Amino acid sequence: MKPSLIVFDVNETLSDMSPMGQRFLDVGAPAHVAKLWFASLLRDGFALTAAGDNGNFAGIGAEALRGLFTGMDLNREIEPAVQHVMAGFSSLALHPDVVAGVTALHGAGYRLVTLTNGTTQVAEKLFTDAGIRDSVELLLSVEDAPAWKPGRASYEYAASVCGTRPEEMLLVAVHPWDIHGAARAGLATAWINRTGGPYPAYFQGPDHTVSSLADLVPALAEGN
Repeated sequence: MKPSLIVFDVNETLSDMSPMGQRFLDVGAPAHVAKLWFASLLRDGFALTAAGDNGNFAGIGAEALRGLFTGMDLNREIEPAVQHVMAGFSSLALHPDVVAGVTALHGAGYRLVTLTNGTTQVAEKLFTDAGIRDSVELLLSVEDAPAWKPGRASYEYAASVCGTRPEEMLLVAVHPWDIHGAARAGLATAWINRTGGPYPAYFQGPDHTVSSLADLVPALAEGN
């Protein structure tokens, strides 16, 4: 079945999170710690979901930072450092291919929504700043769902809110774990592989693989 509703992951899929490294440098921490921190944030959110809980993205992120910063030779106290890093989410921008991709998908008649493990405010600012907020129908967060992605209940929540069925939806993400979860929930999937890296064999593969969001419309049209 050809999807009628496109669901976008937000963090890293749409937003360019590379500037977060500078936030760590600003407080006296190594830039590479940014990736470790974000991975730790996701790990703990997934663990809570697996245990039947629904953690708060910002709360987990801040607590993970406190743990990482303890013992580091920062240039400020830990709490101001945590606040500075967390504030970085509000200054992120879209990847260069996103505006063209969203515009093309909207023009092709697809309904567009976001589903993030973070807050809807980040997506709101990303799309508004880029001038494409009107192209996106709904901004959804797992804060209002029973579980984080990749839990099945998160995708089912999005289907319910949008008044559609999972098999009529397609998830777009850069994270293979998100692709796997969506596929297991009955959604079609599209993996954006901007880096050219391999897809993990232990996850269910995507229905479509593109190097940029702008390539998704022709991929869907061709059925590749």
